[in-house]
Amino acid sequence: MTPWNQVTIIGIGLIGGSLGLALKKAGAARRVVGVGHRQESMDAARSCGAADETSLDPAAGVRGSDLVVLATPIGLFRQMLQAISPSLAPGTVVIDVGSTKVGVVAMMEELVPESCACVGCHPIAGSEQRGVSAARADLFRGAVCIVTPTAKTPPDAVARVQQTWEALGMVTHTMTPEHHDRLLAEVSHLPHVVASALVRAISGEAEPFVGPGWADTTRVASGDAALWRDILMSNAGEVAAALQRFEGVLAAFRSALMQGDAAKVEALLAESKARRDKIKRK
Repeated sequence: MTPWNQVTIIGIGLIGGSLGLALKKAGAARRVVGVGHRQESMDAARSCGAADETSLDPAAGVRGSDLVVLATPIGLFRQMLQAISPSLAPGTVVIDVGSTKVGVVAMMEELVPESCACVGCHPIAGSEQRGVSAARADLFRGAVCIVTPTAKTPPDAVARVQQTWEALGMVTHTMTPEHHDRLLAEVSHLPHVVASALVRAISGEAEPFVGPGWADTTRVASGDAALWRDILMSNAGEVAAALQRFEGVLAAFRSALMQGDAAKVEALLAESKARRDKIKRK
């Protein structure tokens, strides 16, 4: 693919920093500009190679860029878009890396100038770690990126954005923002709520006895609370629907236990094991 001449990444944390490193390593960007709100983070981004240049001013940071990436928490997107829109050159492509898409894509289409293109993206990669110090050039390799164009999205912009993610080693899928939010509510947002609930559900008396199974199951509950608040609230309806379905699954286990139905408990566990094994083989 033809490299982007200059990419501005707004939010040089784990995802933004890893994207800067990956773009440079893959030769997908000639120059990377990082934008943030703390000089310490900007210095760290330059030191580790995640950005060639940095700025604390979003409007200044996007000048001259042909690709702009929103990598801040979703709750800051509107503020960032309002700040940068007057400085975007015609033809600039604006993408995001947010975990929800319906509201985000609508916001981008509202605030990005018509002379530019915006493409919703969700690279499904990362960890509970934060900050550019945790950034890795290989974070995206082998992972999935969902691209969510609408009827307003120029096809050539979609194609180039997909090529960029694929150059980083990702497998891309295209779907509507609505479809994305329904599916991700099930496989990402629901698990985070469940992990958080599991942490809250144990008694203080039991805390000294947690083992690896508990730690593995609740790992994602260590994610940043404010970031996940924004994700869950921006997809509240779909997450609530997924929780309702999950409550039905829990009710089936509770009913079998209360009735002393060992065969039913085993059947539920066996069904779950078989499905997880099938999914993990894909």
